Amino acid sequence: MTFLDSIILGVIQGITEFLPISSSGHLVVAQSMMGISQPGILFEVSVHLGTLLSILVIFFRDVQKLVVTLLEKSTQKYVGYLLIGTIPIVVVGMTMKESVEKAFENPHFVGYSFLFTGLVLLATKFAKPSYSKFSGWKSIIVGFFQAIALLPGVSRSGMTISSGLLLKIHAKEAAKFSFILAIPALIGSGVFMIRDFISLSSSGESTWILFTGFATSFVVGILALKLLLSLLMKGKFHWFGIYCLLMGFLTLRM
Repeated sequence: MTFLDSIILGVIQGITEFLPISSSGHLVVAQSMMGISQPGILFEVSVHLGTLLSILVIFFRDVQKLVVTLLEKSTQKYVGYLLIGTIPIVVVGMTMKESVEKAFENPHFVGYSFLFTGLVLLATKFAKPSYSKFSGWKSIIVGFFQAIALLPGVSRSGMTISSGLLLKIHAKEAAKFSFILAIPALIGSGVFMIRDFISLSSSGESTWILFTGFATSFVVGILALKLLLSLLMKGKFHWFGIYCLLMGFLTLRM
């Protein structure tokens, strides 16, 4: 992988991590088209950490508020919902790591995953606006959909926001919960792959390539996240479903 490759993939990650069109799926397709062979999912973890920093920047006030008001019962309840929502991805990540990694090597699997994502996104067109609040069971459902998004071609933001909307959570609240929920998931994935990072760090070139992807995905991620929040508030979230269906059909023809 060259520096140009890492920049291109970093841009793709930054755009697709927040727009509900699956960053992992696009990285698999892009690497296949560019003839890039990257061992494991280390590079993807690096660019995911870049977009994690984007979340912390955009939602800094919300995260800060959670920390400052942690002793309040309402905040403790919200943090509890976040912890509940994190359980599924921890269980799946620890028990099905090898199966998930193998899926990254199968473009046709990614194609079907794109189709699934597209259908879920289109379903939000029929979600009725509501101000329903999160609860324990709603959090576990959103967490279940986040766990599904470990598979390439399934969008994490698409799954978590869509499930929130279908559970009649207001769009703004569904988005906030989705991206704050991503923080422990993305940190966990980075920690989980730390041994791979250390084994690769002996190569200065590889380390700089990882950093380039990280920095690119961070900058582009901020712009993409702002765009997503704008479209979500305008009720245009389901439009991404059409794109995912098209990507699914195109990927299956590769």
